[in-house]
Amino acid sequence: MTIREEKIPKALIILLILSIIIRGFLAAFHEFGNDEVYYWTYALYPDWSHFDHPGMVGWMMQLFSLNLLLDSEFFLRLSSIIFMTINTWLMYLIGTELKNKITGFYSALLFTASLYAFVITGIFIMPDTPLMLFTLISIYLFIKYFKQSTEMHVRAFPQGNTTLLLAGLCAGLAMLSKYSAAFIWVGVGLYILIYNRKELKNKYLYLSILISAICLLPILIWNMQHDFISFNFHGDRVSLFGKPRFDYLGTELAGELIYNNPIVYILIIMALVALFRKENKLDKFVSRLLLLTALPWIGIFIYFSFTRSTLPHWSAPGVCLLIPIAGAYLAEKQDNMTGIYRIPKVIIAALLLLIIAVGVGSFEIKTGRIQACFASEKPIEMTAVGKGDVTLDMYGWDQIREGFATVRDSLVATGEMKADDGIIALKWFPAANIDYYIATPLGIKLYALGELNQIHKYYWINELRGGLQAGRNYWFINQSNNYYEPDDWRLQPYFEQVTPVDTFAVYRGGRVAEYVFVYKLEGMKVDN
Repeated sequence: MTIREEKIPKALIILLILSIIIRGFLAAFHEFGNDEVYYWTYALYPDWSHFDHPGMVGWMMQLFSLNLLLDSEFFLRLSSIIFMTINTWLMYLIGTELKNKITGFYSALLFTASLYAFVITGIFIMPDTPLMLFTLISIYLFIKYFKQSTEMHVRAFPQGNTTLLLAGLCAGLAMLSKYSAAFIWVGVGLYILIYNRKELKNKYLYLSILISAICLLPILIWNMQHDFISFNFHGDRVSLFGKPRFDYLGTELAGELIYNNPIVYILIIMALVALFRKENKLDKFVSRLLLLTALPWIGIFIYFSFTRSTLPHWSAPGVCLLIPIAGAYLAEKQDNMTGIYRIPKVIIAALLLLIIAVGVGSFEIKTGRIQACFASEKPIEMTAVGKGDVTLDMYGWDQIREGFATVRDSLVATGEMKADDGIIALKWFPAANIDYYIATPLGIKLYALGELNQIHKYYWINELRGGLQAGRNYWFINQSNNYYEPDDWRLQPYFEQVTPVDTFAVYRGGRVAEYVFVYKLEGMKVDN
């Protein structure tokens, strides 16, 4: 497959249109995952900040769903669909600044092939959705500023300072999306200290930093009101020192490989090796800024993974910032005078791998047939059916609502339970799933029972909903894929009696995917 240089903008538009159609369909086609539906509570109960993350993801959900007027999965994920499209265009612009248009186009294709970019930030609604948007905008603006400032004196070029201030604003908005965006300023700071110290005399640089800091005021205000509990929570998730755990390190590296598409990830490594060997001619301002931002972002989480369990999407934005260098590496191999470029087979392979991964994942979520092929023929306890099947996080909630509604209606009709009796959950997931798919549609309240580190934002949601009240009865929905013993310390001590009332199955692909056990919790002993 070949492309003429003058046809690149048209090809990019086709890529963006195909991407937005596919992702839009998938966003409407699949139920929420645990994390996504939990962030719905950020939009349902907006605040300056939250226990887990800043408030940006919730504000985006409010904005694109018209403050939850349109509260389907599609509209709650709409910002992801739109932002990923913008991000792909920004990746093209950054690649073009790094080398040329074909580098930009290759970068856009490789970015699209990333599972993190296409799915996690492009379909799912996560803090990474606005994080990636504002990160790429700020990096692009910093690139434009540093290139402009070297071509003419800053004081004689006031619009350059405007670019610098806008970059600071976007960096602040990125940090208001997720704390890890602080690496933007780490990269910019390193670039200035190593390569461009004259910028330290520019008062607009400090004004840009101030603008970023002002963006963080909502986070600071909320944490001051709550004893800096969010900072403490994230501080406990990482460690500078500790006993080496190579299994954690292996999990982090394997996760990075998978999340960013193995082909893209390996290609980035090859491109970095070629760059450090000076085998590739890149714009030095752009390449330096990308490297000084991306490598610390990736390196710090790899370092943390030596002693603590980490998640691979924490470092993924840093990996994405290296994609243009991989695009330039491929473009370098096609240096020609004809203006006709061949789309590298490695890019086609990366895109095919993404299509296969997304297709197989969607098929498995909806049918469960792949796991069924490897299922043991030995009898399984009802309380263990579906255990460990992460695809059930995004399947079956409508069936559970219908089954529970039937049980609830029967007990309300006999007077054993009241119509306004709420539901109890024991952890932030599946609390948010039950809240969104079951409690809210049925017009009843969900409460989470447990310690703050188990129920997260529901610690405050409980209070906003009136709190758990002594003497009241509640429901408990227990799923076999995430089963809790009803008589253990999490539940039994808080109620006079825990009574099983019914059991029903959730079917997928003609098979039982999980069982749901409904309990009546009678006589709450204490207010909580």
